[in-house]
Amino acid sequence: MNHVEGTKTTNQIGLLAIDLAKGSFQVCAVGPDRTVLYNRALSRTRLAALLAEQPACVVAMEACATSHHWGRVAQGHGHEVRLVPAIYVKPFVKRQKNDRADAEAIAEAALRPKMRFATVKDTETQGRAVAFRTHQCLVRQRTQFINSLRGHLAEFGVVAPKGPANLNLLENALADEASDLPDTVRQMGMVYLEQIARLTEVIERLADELEAASRTDTELRRLCSIPDIGPVTAGAVAA
Repeated sequence: MNHVEGTKTTNQIGLLAIDLAKGSFQVCAVGPDRTVLYNRALSRTRLAALLAEQPACVVAMEACATSHHWGRVAQGHGHEVRLVPAIYVKPFVKRQKNDRADAEAIAEAALRPKMRFATVKDTETQGRAVAFRTHQCLVRQRTQFINSLRGHLAEFGVVAPKGPANLNLLENALADEASDLPDTVRQMGMVYLEQIARLTEVIERLADELEAASRTDTELRRLCSIPDIGPVTAGAVAA
């Protein structure tokens, strides 16, 4: 790309390539002739204003968690959004990696005629992805609690196989008054069991919600039609 940075009107801009961040955003503006008009950092507020003021153009971003929000914002102002998978942006970073170079690389990738773009997710689809990730997070927490309890009781000769299905063995050991488990261990064991029960309740509720969504969502229903793919796994793929 050629560079002729300076004061340019919004009507001269054909593409805005945005390197997303939490605070400031690097914006590379490209003209219809693929000339870089400017490449500068903007605040969140200024970026939102730019998207509102800029006549309809192509807005390109690297596909990531926050790109869907900004993609919806851009679409709301009439822009064409192109989300470029990160793996396709990397080859276009021509010099030392920094925000300016990244923004220009996004522009280069987005202008390639055969480039494949990710679809901007609507809020419902993105919300289901959050539900799935929450489900997975809670499953990991429950596993951690169970393994910790197994480890503590193993120190006193109480051994149980891994997994939630064998939790009853640990419960029975804690409830066995004839065993030589100290009262402190029993009390701490009950704390673990209470937390595991709470997590299990939420995990099962989220799994039910994902299953219900799989019956109405076209993409999830398609994924669930694949052998051995259930609602939770479909949610993982869609996320």
